[in-house]
Amino acid sequence: MMISRDVTNGLKQGVLVGAAILVVVIPMRHHLLPQQRPAQLVDPSAVLAPPPAALPAVPKAPPEPVIIQRRLDWSGETASKDARRLAQWVVDSGDNGVQHFVILDKRNARVYVFDPSGKLTGVSPVLLGYAAGDDSAPGIGAKAVADVKPQERTTPAGRFVAARGRNTLQEDVVWVDYDAAVSMHRVRVTNPKERRLERLASPTPSDNRISYGCINVPVSFFEGVLWPIFQAQPGVVYVLPELKPLTEVFPGVQTPYHVVSTRSPGNFVSGGAISAT
Repeated sequence: MMISRDVTNGLKQGVLVGAAILVVVIPMRHHLLPQQRPAQLVDPSAVLAPPPAALPAVPKAPPEPVIIQRRLDWSGETASKDARRLAQWVVDSGDNGVQHFVILDKRNARVYVFDPSGKLTGVSPVLLGYAAGDDSAPGIGAKAVADVKPQERTTPAGRFVAARGRNTLQEDVVWVDYDAAVSMHRVRVTNPKERRLERLASPTPSDNRISYGCINVPVSFFEGVLWPIFQAQPGVVYVLPELKPLTEVFPGVQTPYHVVSTRSPGNFVSGGAISAT
């Protein structure tokens, strides 16, 4: 059976047209397939539920207060009446808080160191300011050493909060009155003519007035007793007057106290207005 050329050409054109349609339609179907897929089901609670609430912070319990059982204990050491009176007031009133305290008796050129409860832990002779007096000269701390007059070389009386530090020579000191440049430090022996070691060793206080106002102590006492107690925190230094009455410098001494314990920190009975830096 013979097929005409026109039919043959028509078939060829039909095949070509069908192929072209397939080329266009098939990619379009593949492109449309993802849109025709059903959406995945989602648990509404997973979207709408609020995030879990943060657990409330548990407050830290305050530290237990330290209770200091106060009792003055001189450990058999002798001391002047004023030194004993002042030490008893400090312990009874709790004026030192939870800090070590030091009592300096200028008239007798001796220093007494106590722990916070009132137990004596050390005693030593000292060297003091050359001039007698209970006040520092105005502006003394800003003067050069060479400009300090002999009558200005006093060791001031009063209550001082003392702390570790260094002086301009980079020496370890315990600052008593920083503004007046008064500190406790190792005995200075730079001038042999002053015979400071011999003065410390003498049995009487009459020759212990030699410094510009600072309190010189033996090296072993400074390093073994004074320096360690100021390591963790400041301490309180009480300097007894030598010209003024005790109660003029420490009015609280006139008030009787019967306090036997103190809670730390800072919850203590104070003895009224007292001299301070």
